[in-house]
Amino acid sequence: MNDGGIDRPTEIHPGALAGKSKEVNDMRTKWLTLALVVVALTVATNACGQGKCDVTIENNVAMKTRDGVNLRADIYRPKAEGKFPVILERTPYDKRGSVGFGLKAAANGYVYIVQDVRGRNASEGDWYPFKYESQDGYDTVEWAAALPYSNGKVGMFGGSYVGTTQMLAAIAAPPHLVGIMPVVTASDFHEHWAYQGGAFSLLLAQAWCSALALDTLQRQTGKNFPIGRWDMKRPASDYPILNVGTNAGLADYYFDWIAHPGYDDYWKQWSIEVRYAQVKVPALHVAGWYDLFLDGSIRNYMGIKSKGGSEVARKGQRMVIIPGGHAGAGPKIGDVDFGKDSVLDTWALGFRWYDYLLKGIDNGIASQKPVRIFVMGKNVWRDEDDWPLARAKATRYYLHSSGKANSLSGDGTLTTTPPVTEPVDQYVYDPADPVPTQGGAVLGDPVHAPPGPLDQRAVENRSDVLVYTTPAFQKDTEVTGPVSLELYVSSSAVDTDFTGKLVDVWPNGLATNLTDSILRARYRDSMEKTEFMNPGQVYKLTLNLWSTSNVFLAGHRLRLEVASSNFPRFDRNLNTGGDPESASTQVKATNVIYHDRDRASALVLPMVP
Repeated sequence: MNDGGIDRPTEIHPGALAGKSKEVNDMRTKWLTLALVVVALTVATNACGQGKCDVTIENNVAMKTRDGVNLRADIYRPKAEGKFPVILERTPYDKRGSVGFGLKAAANGYVYIVQDVRGRNASEGDWYPFKYESQDGYDTVEWAAALPYSNGKVGMFGGSYVGTTQMLAAIAAPPHLVGIMPVVTASDFHEHWAYQGGAFSLLLAQAWCSALALDTLQRQTGKNFPIGRWDMKRPASDYPILNVGTNAGLADYYFDWIAHPGYDDYWKQWSIEVRYAQVKVPALHVAGWYDLFLDGSIRNYMGIKSKGGSEVARKGQRMVIIPGGHAGAGPKIGDVDFGKDSVLDTWALGFRWYDYLLKGIDNGIASQKPVRIFVMGKNVWRDEDDWPLARAKATRYYLHSSGKANSLSGDGTLTTTPPVTEPVDQYVYDPADPVPTQGGAVLGDPVHAPPGPLDQRAVENRSDVLVYTTPAFQKDTEVTGPVSLELYVSSSAVDTDFTGKLVDVWPNGLATNLTDSILRARYRDSMEKTEFMNPGQVYKLTLNLWSTSNVFLAGHRLRLEVASSNFPRFDRNLNTGGDPESASTQVKATNVIYHDRDRASALVLPMVP
């Protein structure tokens, strides 16, 4: 790679590549040059203006950042006279994996630019998540707007961390950024990335950091290495990022994350949520009910709509919520088939969004309601005026039992009638035998910990899981909106975790999870300051179970699970008050759930009449 060099443009006619789309997926795992790969890709012939566009590709185009680092991009543009709007993607996952979208975008009359972010693949510099994305995003948007074939209008596109690069660029407010389309991305990197409810997102952090460390290792050594097999049962202090002599310098950010378990200045420096007022552009947010960034995506929509830095931004927020996201594209996700209509063509949606925003085409978006959700159970799409739904009514489903709600064979029930006098439920949480992760908004190991809706009965048969179930619904009953769980608890330990899970129970007994969460008790009042429990003292906890939209069909039942672990999705609380990632001792905790007149534990559901 030469500094600032531009490879010779490659001119491709869209119709000449039909029949070889398989290589698009293979390319992500093969270290081939782009020029060799593009001849083996499929792209549909699309209209460019009134005619057909051939495509010109420029490889490894260098852009110098404000601090002198060369970032490299591949540029796909129509081989036609004139200037065109720009769709920009900034990725840590290797720009060479975006050939298919690039060709299609150029054939649709866009300049598509996909850039490796700082320290990744073809770009120079040191990789550290989140750190440089605002300044580099600003510089890249302004550079793209000034290219000779650009008309000066830039929109950004992409999902997951690529959505993060959009959000962090948007808070820097580059003048030529017209809009963004973040797909399944976070709003805060403490609560919605490395931690949730104070518990470390162990599976995601270890798997993601291992995968990202591979490129860093190759850059340092000039050699290719297979990714190491991470061990989810080892403490993080001993965790080898890769099977090499040392992990120093490969993913230092991983150890920085576990060194900052609370929401401190380390996380605040790049939090999106505290900077919504700096965002000045419209955004189309795509979220997923089983996506690990669901809550963040919804917060981004609501936050910019409420606090955005311009009227255009506040009025220009839109949101689509699909079933899967990172959990899968569907139609079948986990154990549930949501039907072929559940699948969202994100590319087509992106082109429609930018036809409206960048080209000024009246394609109906302006007149549509701003929120579109997929309603599970009924498995239908529905347009809404806003989120959360104004007509949804917060309804308490109270926990009841005769003191034996343990496991699926227990006597736990849920009703809308408040309790009067009832014995407590209790269970022993043993960190050496944690409740295993069973589906949900999980990412990192699809073989051993697959995501999405899965049958929960194996988990519900454990004695350290409390199970509360409603009678069968006599008619279809809809829950759409944010879900929370109010628990009155005590523990024999100074610190422990509590988990809650909302489940749809089918007439045949199948119990599929809808949404769930966790709360580390030491963070019950604040993510910034820890406060341990007094053993035996009763505390009220509120767990944010995120959001869902599900119709419990007639004959189905609604179920709540309460436990103290969800491993390896989250690290195990060792119940000692020590750091779970470095402590060597652990104790069992007897955890108690209260449900009586003065301590009425309840699941709070948004019921739609």
